[in-house]
Amino acid sequence: MTRRGAPDDVAALVRQLWLPQWSLPPGESAEQLVLGYPASNVVVEPAGVALHGPTTRASTRVLTGTGWAVGALLRPAGVLLFTDRPAQLLDGSAPLAAGPLHERVVRAMAAEDPRARHDRAVGLLLDHVRERAAAADPGLLEEGLLANRLVDLVEAGPGERTPAGLARRLHVSERTLQRLAARFVGMPPGLLLRRRRLQEAAERVRADPGLDLGALAAELGFADQSHLTREFRTVLGTTPRGYARSPRGVVPGDRGAVRPRR
Repeated sequence: MTRRGAPDDVAALVRQLWLPQWSLPPGESAEQLVLGYPASNVVVEPAGVALHGPTTRASTRVLTGTGWAVGALLRPAGVLLFTDRPAQLLDGSAPLAAGPLHERVVRAMAAEDPRARHDRAVGLLLDHVRERAAAADPGLLEEGLLANRLVDLVEAGPGERTPAGLARRLHVSERTLQRLAARFVGMPPGLLLRRRRLQEAAERVRADPGLDLGALAAELGFADQSHLTREFRTVLGTTPRGYARSPRGVVPGDRGAVRPRR
């Protein structure tokens, strides 16, 4: 997996670019556990271009044969360049009418030199984002920047634990906060906060498998250890201890961890 930060001129719209590429022998496959950011991605693959919405739980993808993808992880301000209803794409995706982009990226990914094909493919996808941004309503983009601040506050750490606290920090009403999250992310603020809290818990458990889970639950604002365990089961499909032991565990925010299968 190759990851690249977004250039300054589109950093308010795109968080990062990511490019997985694989080639597996006949009869072999690789299992990829994926728990993406609670955000949307524009993804170009050999089969087409699609907008993938925010995810609420981990999923497993089985890779076979040869393939690649070129993706842009969108900031909230970039989401409305591609859809005005991100909530409808929660844990799902929709094809995008971007035929010229697809054709150019497919040609770029056929180049022999890996660096050259990645540079060209990423440049084409970023140019597509720039074209959409140039045609967008400036007022809409300005509102999107406020949604960016909302997500930045959520990701800054477990300091703010309630939507009301987020609204106070942004100097908006809770109703405005709910509207921002629905329009630019596709998730309510409460769910964003829960995902961030689980991310912190997963990182801590992975770093220290023997951590006192009761103390961790209290520190991060879970009702108790049972509440923490239920969140792990719901989103990651395992308990905190099981997650810490798993060789293919993946910290929320990563695209995924790959395990070969035969």
